[in-house]
Amino acid sequence: MVLSKTASESDVSVHSTFASRYVRASLPRFKMQENSIPKDAAFQIINDELMLDGNPRLNLASFVTTWMEPECDKLIMASINKNYVDMDEYPVTTELQARAQEFDDCFYMQNRCVNMIAHLFNAPLGDSETAVGVGTVGSSEAIMLAGLAFKRKWQNKRKAEGKPFDKPNIVTGANVQVCWEKFARYFEVELKEVKLRDGYYVMDPEKAVEMVDENTICVAAILGSTLNGEFEDVKLLNDLLEKKNKKTGWDTPIHVDAASGGFIAPFIYPELEWDFRLPLVKSINVSGHKYGLVYAGIGWVIWRNKEDLPEELIFHINYLGADQPTFTLNFSKGSSQVIAQYYQFIRLGYEGYRNVMENCRDNMLVLKQGLEKTGKFNIVSKDDGVPLVAFSLKDNSNHNEFEVSEMLRRFGWIVPAYTMPPDAQHVTVLRVVIREDFSRTFAERLVIDIEKVLHELETLPSRIRELEKGKEAANEKEKRDREKTIEITTAWKKFVMQRKMNGVC
Repeated sequence: MVLSKTASESDVSVHSTFASRYVRASLPRFKMQENSIPKDAAFQIINDELMLDGNPRLNLASFVTTWMEPECDKLIMASINKNYVDMDEYPVTTELQARAQEFDDCFYMQNRCVNMIAHLFNAPLGDSETAVGVGTVGSSEAIMLAGLAFKRKWQNKRKAEGKPFDKPNIVTGANVQVCWEKFARYFEVELKEVKLRDGYYVMDPEKAVEMVDENTICVAAILGSTLNGEFEDVKLLNDLLEKKNKKTGWDTPIHVDAASGGFIAPFIYPELEWDFRLPLVKSINVSGHKYGLVYAGIGWVIWRNKEDLPEELIFHINYLGADQPTFTLNFSKGSSQVIAQYYQFIRLGYEGYRNVMENCRDNMLVLKQGLEKTGKFNIVSKDDGVPLVAFSLKDNSNHNEFEVSEMLRRFGWIVPAYTMPPDAQHVTVLRVVIREDFSRTFAERLVIDIEKVLHELETLPSRIRELEKGKEAANEKEKRDREKTIEITTAWKKFVMQRKMNGVC
């Protein structure tokens, strides 16, 4: 005899997620719900909603890595539960990233990744010397730490000289990433920006040095502008600043924000002098999650030597099992990105990174040439620099770059459109960042889709003209209303005057 029973509504084990009640009710968005739901239902609901996101590999707005080898993905997942800050508990991971050692009464970070990067940036290290640096969650944190080191060192010197130390400033170009504005506002440092101009979208070294005064804690140069990928002339900046320092007796240093270009220049522009080969460059930040070829969440900051990182900024803790120095803005974070960075360094080596960067540059040229052949665009970016193409419409009187960006989304492409900072804010550009996973096939396909968008825009009425007509109509109405008001006011005044003359008032 076969025994059977009817499954109750609560017996969810016999239901598929899509046959259950969990897909018939909206889940709370702002308050935690009272009851639990099955793990497969939770996964399915969240996974379905995430399907509405764009495809990361088609997100051409981002500099951040969107593809790594499966072997590295496995390492990341295997270490995802390791806390980066627990150095005593995870000594091998710690050696890869951060291990403290006392040397000449000064604590500084010694680790494999930092030393590899420091040598890549030509830090003046002896055979037995270790580099000074630290891993961060990205270049934003790295810049905060470098800026704090500059500020504290400047303050200490001013105090020793008996001079005011309450008005520090940093000189940058108006093209800097927003993290520099954050540093200035959060840590009360005046940000003195060199304005851009039409056709010149990076910091002018001569104008930058003119803005330097005794309160300048450093000049920040960008190796790879976010706007058009261009490398700023750090060598010229160093030479001009050396002359000014010699003339004034100041010792204003340079920080290089190499977030995008730090893992590009050493491999395909090795002769370019931008790093610690220049004497005034005291610190450099670089994003491991950009052209360091690691997923989002890793950056690095390297100092020229231990004297450039004031010791009082380093904290020591012992409640995790051993004495540990720490110089970061946050505390706990995952170790997986550090391990992924080390994987890329030993997996690719100098040869592999050079090949990747050359491929990116070659695919950038393919895209650039394809856009030029359309005859519709001006290229704003340079061939030498970060591999990206920034371009603007030659004729935007009927349709503009924002419309092109919007319509490209229909093909899956995410291509940003934006205006340049002051004093070039009248220039609007589109930008395509060429990452490791952007192939020649992608470049050719993107050009085809852009041509389709341009052809379709030509058949559509001009939004710009419609807006202009709307503005003209509004202005005309305002003009008529103003004339009517004047007419009524004049008539009323005339009426009042007549009443006065007749002795009524």
